[in-house]
Amino acid sequence: MKKLALLLIPALLLLNSCRDQEETQGADVSVPVRVAEIVKKPIFNTLDINGTVSPTGSIELLTEAEGMYQLEANSITGKSLKMGDKVKAGDVLITLHNPEYELSIRIEAKKLDLENAKQEYEKQQSLYDKGGVTLRELQNAELGYINAKYDFENAELQMQKLKVVAPFDGVIVDLLYFTRNVKAPSGTKAVKIMDYSTLILNAEFPEKFINTVKLGQEAFVTNYNLKDDTLTAIITELSPAINEATRTFKGVMKVKNKDLKMRPGMFVKAEIIVEKRDSAFVIDREVIQNKRRGKVVFVVERNTAVEKRINTGIETDDEVEILSGLQSGEKLVIEGFEMLSNRTKVKVQK
Repeated sequence: MKKLALLLIPALLLLNSCRDQEETQGADVSVPVRVAEIVKKPIFNTLDINGTVSPTGSIELLTEAEGMYQLEANSITGKSLKMGDKVKAGDVLITLHNPEYELSIRIEAKKLDLENAKQEYEKQQSLYDKGGVTLRELQNAELGYINAKYDFENAELQMQKLKVVAPFDGVIVDLLYFTRNVKAPSGTKAVKIMDYSTLILNAEFPEKFINTVKLGQEAFVTNYNLKDDTLTAIITELSPAINEATRTFKGVMKVKNKDLKMRPGMFVKAEIIVEKRDSAFVIDREVIQNKRRGKVVFVVERNTAVEKRINTGIETDDEVEILSGLQSGEKLVIEGFEMLSNRTKVKVQK
């Protein structure tokens, strides 16, 4: 019996040692992973288009009469206008002084003729109501008043030719400088104004997107010189015809440029939102594994990796919409998933 006991003791010690080793090995099998909680957020897919933006309004103003050139002052700064200044519709930008021209128009005399003709017409009308004059005399007075009015208005139009006036709100992008009181000839290109508070982007869309690109779709517009400034745009026009040579169709986008950060002539990239979800389960594309039975990801339940088969929707370069297979609040494995299989023990790292 003593011999048997002596033989059993080493065996029991060896068995316990094996069990400890197995437990240690079992503990070592836990794969370290990092997780993220599944929540809903927006996701959208885009079609990228490149092009050059142009202003919605652009005009080159010419002098319409000969005269001594005088550049007017900026109504805000009080200094002479210069390139880059903002102007409003109706602002006088340049005045031409030409005494000989002004005398030939005789605007003061025509103004006085108008006042006299108006008084005469009103007098004749009063007399006609009392039976003091004939209808013919009243009509002659009215005709004299109308002609005097036309003559005065024509004189005003002629005088207006001595001024270069902004026809719309915009920015001076080019300005011809003359020495003050130097005579500028008629037809001189004086100033160029652009309105680019809204920009136009003419685009060519590939034929395969004929049923995807629609009126009213939004776009994000960027320029490599303005990396931190992204503007929004709307598709306002679409051609139904396909260009046989390029297999594209035309479209027009209006870019909102309220702060004038983007400039006319810039080469830009427009990312058109062709698919959008305001609230969806969205995960990183890289955590999805393609297996024989479909796309799968891993979630952690009680320190165990559980394989989940998923169905996907909108896909971007970095993210994927999950249509089914995951629920809000589940812990998605975002690091260490490469080493996992279903029911693998894991240790969540912070």
